[in-house]
Amino acid sequence: MAFCIYINLSLKDNYFYKRFTENPNSRIIAHNNGESKYTSSKTPWHFVYLEEMPSKREALIRERGLKKYSHLQINQLINSPKNELLKIDSRKGSEKI
Repeated sequence: MAFCIYINLSLKDNYFYKRFTENPNSRIIAHNNGESKYTSSKTPWHFVYLEEMPSKREALIRERGLKKYSHLQINQLINSPKNELLKIDSRKGSEKI
């Protein structure tokens, strides 16, 4: 079972929402369906960062640290090699149809 740190970007007001989850796909759907009281007013949401962690404890520690990041630090993280979404996007771009 993987634990993931994710950052969502609100396309409404450019707010970054940082959390951990065991199922990133269901979380983004829940956010965009308004199932989270806090995030329902800021839809639509877009995944911008995903990082897999080896344990729940490490994921919670990482989440706590990310909440202190500035906008600049978050943008740097989004473009860093740690972002699993960049790896997914690069694999899609290299596939031949």
